[in-house]
Amino acid sequence: MNLAMIGLGKMGANMVRRLVRDGHQVVAYDVDIRYAEALVAEHHNVTAVNSLEQLVDSLDAPRVIWLMVPHEYVDQSIESLRDAGMSKGDLLVDGGNSNFNLSKQRAEYLHSMGIHFVDSGTSGGVWGLENGYSIMAGGSDEAIEILRPALESLAPAKDTGWGHVGPAGAGHYVKMVHNGIEYGMMQAYAEGFEMLEAKHEMHLDLPQISQIWQHGSVVRSWLLDLIADSLIEDKTLSSLSDYVDDSGEGRWTVHDSIDLGVPTPVLTLALQMRFRSRQDPSFGGKVINAMRAGFGGHSIKSSD
Repeated sequence: MNLAMIGLGKMGANMVRRLVRDGHQVVAYDVDIRYAEALVAEHHNVTAVNSLEQLVDSLDAPRVIWLMVPHEYVDQSIESLRDAGMSKGDLLVDGGNSNFNLSKQRAEYLHSMGIHFVDSGTSGGVWGLENGYSIMAGGSDEAIEILRPALESLAPAKDTGWGHVGPAGAGHYVKMVHNGIEYGMMQAYAEGFEMLEAKHEMHLDLPQISQIWQHGSVVRSWLLDLIADSLIEDKTLSSLSDYVDDSGEGRWTVHDSIDLGVPTPVLTLALQMRFRSRQDPSFGGKVINAMRAGFGGHSIKSSD
């Protein structure tokens, strides 16, 4: 099929590579034309354009246009595509990490103009090029059928690793919960390895332990593989900061758990620990130490 990809960061560019490898023709656009031109140099099935008007003109109607842009720019992209000539019968895919409530609103807005919308929760990162992407797609049956050839090419296999999970908004909702779970898993690994690192008298070899756990252990996972790779390269992770950012999905997961009345203590605490990582020093820690010194006479370290 012929389609366009807007946003050529690492993930978007690798999705283009996987699509053209499976025979699709892709029109590529990024605000920096050099990213699209680099893909053209790799593959004859890619056409680079330097404007959204040119992108729309390069596709036969009905068009399939896939957005891989930060969620803050989705509405702006939709309006720009409308101005550029996106029209009735076209299909717009939001493959980024947008808030599911906004995806529902965008679907209704585009439906009023006769434009299909699919929200595609997409997981796989830089490894997706070789392994395929996990895709959670929300939208109408008609929209999913239009998009099916691309979804089957991007997934690990035609019938594996992707699915139509529900109506518009469902794709991003499932991906939001997926990322909330990811927060909890990452925090559990972080705490466990911090305990191992702190047990100095045992002289534990963290790279060795991570590699042992990779085989046969109930905690083996791709996340553990990433930890092992990093520890093998740098046993103390000395080149990394302990500041941990969050990109929004964890917050949205916690907000919705409150609305649903569903307890999510692990996911919530994992998000809170990311906030904690940004405090250096932690004022909350000082408050705790003030109380400990006051009621128990505990030994308290002074600030340097």
